[in-house]
Amino acid sequence: MKRRGERISIDDYDVEEFAAVAARFGKQRCGFVVTPNVDHLIRYYEESEFRNLYDAADYVLLDSRFMSHLLRLSRGIQVRVCPGSDLTERLFKDVIAGGDTVVLIGGTAAQARSLEDDFGLRNLQHFNPPMGFIRDSQAVETCLQFIESHSPFRFCLIAVGCPQQEMLAYELKRRGIARGLVLCVGAAINFLTGAERRAPRWMQTIGMEWLYRMLGNPGRLAKRYLVRGPYIFTLVQRFSFWLRRTEDYPR
Repeated sequence: MKRRGERISIDDYDVEEFAAVAARFGKQRCGFVVTPNVDHLIRYYEESEFRNLYDAADYVLLDSRFMSHLLRLSRGIQVRVCPGSDLTERLFKDVIAGGDTVVLIGGTAAQARSLEDDFGLRNLQHFNPPMGFIRDSQAVETCLQFIESHSPFRFCLIAVGCPQQEMLAYELKRRGIARGLVLCVGAAINFLTGAERRAPRWMQTIGMEWLYRMLGNPGRLAKRYLVRGPYIFTLVQRFSFWLRRTEDYPR
């Protein structure tokens, strides 16, 4: 099947800048944030359904320092990085107040309690859908209704992996019941609660965090990073990247 030339929009923010955007998003409407890494970009190219999810997102923040370096070296494009894990930590430390309504989808009950204790949260609403829930329409509906029942919220953090979290965020926006900012945060809760260790800062800086994660869990990640991942060196020449800022387009 012939591929189209892919164009993807990236919101050009670092963590500090976007934390300020998120802080003032408010509760008047539902919007959602996705944080593409290399695997997500390959999926974006290959899967039309995934492109639809990303194209509906209100904010697309580059999660990968490796991808940022690759874009600079291969295309001469300078893109700031806003890793979802760093953004999540910043929101909990500097933006979320104790009385704010925060919905957490994914993670364990122990992790939810840890967040409550560590950040003084009094209104954290937690739901962990069962494994494989995305293939069960009733399980998906239960999850969506849980989130909507706690609307308006300041933030809804969805940590159930890609593409499940993006599918939930898309449905929340499409249904139009929930109000607040929804963030697809992947493994951020594991990092924030100490369930999983992040790479040393120097490895993050040079874009090698993927190697640290792979060495820690080769059975799950080796194929993604060593077999599938290198495809990005071909795809980076096929993508057209549009860097945008909030003030550049209507919300």
